[in-house]
Amino acid sequence: MEDPADDEEDLDDPAQVARRARWTAAVTGALLALAGLAASTLRATGSAPALVPAAYALGAAVCALAAFLGSRGRTRRALWLLVTGVMVMALGDQFD
Repeated sequence: MEDPADDEEDLDDPAQVARRARWTAAVTGALLALAGLAASTLRATGSAPALVPAAYALGAAVCALAAFLGSRGRTRRALWLLVTGVMVMALGDQFD
């Protein structure tokens, strides 16, 4: 039978917290990059101005960079790049 105190120790373990932060940054960045690429492809096939799919593609590239940095342990930089990438995508959507 497992001891509940062991679970509490795992939550406070700095290595476990760092590993969870790296995975979260990498997975979130990858998902946002895929979503940005899909939106860029959909907008490129439509009648949107050329700036719209370009903004989605640029935002996706920034999110992909954030995923890479997050997987390398640069989670603070990855967070700010994720925010920047989503803001670029949102700004590009305003031109539609």
